[in-house]
Amino acid sequence: MSAAQQDIRRSVIAGSWYPGAEAPLRAMVQGFLAQADEADLPCAPVGLIVPHAGYVYSGQVAAHAYRQVAGRDVERVVVISPVHRMYAGRYAVTRSAYYETPLGLVEVDAEMVAALAGLVEVNRVGRDNEHSLEIQLPFLQQVLPAAKLLPIMMGAQDLLSCQRLAEAVSQVVAGRKALLVASTDLSHFHTQDGANQLDQVFIRDVEAFAPERLMQHLATGETEACGGGPVATVMLAAKRLGAQQARIVKYATSGDVTGDQSNVVGYAAGVLF
Repeated sequence: MSAAQQDIRRSVIAGSWYPGAEAPLRAMVQGFLAQADEADLPCAPVGLIVPHAGYVYSGQVAAHAYRQVAGRDVERVVVISPVHRMYAGRYAVTRSAYYETPLGLVEVDAEMVAALAGLVEVNRVGRDNEHSLEIQLPFLQQVLPAAKLLPIMMGAQDLLSCQRLAEAVSQVVAGRKALLVASTDLSHFHTQDGANQLDQVFIRDVEAFAPERLMQHLATGETEACGGGPVATVMLAAKRLGAQQARIVKYATSGDVTGDQSNVVGYAAGVLF
């Protein structure tokens, strides 16, 4: 294997969480985007909140967020995800120079990684299995194909970790044509009514642009979000970059797709501007 081949973070979910071949994957993403509405926003988005379940469940919700940045003048994308099944330290970034999906390679911005590592301690990881970051990439490859990537996985989601990372990210992207993306699903495995009640707390906190209050509600169990830390981090960083408003442009649950409303997962698409 060549050095270049070794320097690619291969997909761990192609063929399961989303189609494993280029043509069906591109058609699926384009189909979702075609069915998503373009919100009437007063200015370009600074950040997005996007779900990370399999595309058949949450892809249409995700498309409502990505539809708002399609074709925008964005050169760098910061994707912040949680960590589900591995040790990552407080903050982790791949060692690889590229992520691979069936749509091709996404270049990791080495300069931005180095800048981030100069501000906070970053754990460089090799063969990670984190789906919640990778699953954002085919949408980004479709709507912002030339953008480079700063991929951050949060192993710690306490408020202090969010604040430190937000400060560092805002410094790294200041003056750049950048977009921030928080990867999260919402409530897990409740009835449809129970999920709606929990998720409305998340939606209210986001639309009030209140990341600290969101973290409090997550801590007390009044709402749920496996990527609550990434959401709070992106909100805090977006504030530093001038964002003043947030809007949830789509909400749904897995039950809206499957018809089984006894045990659902919540999904929201949000825009910070």
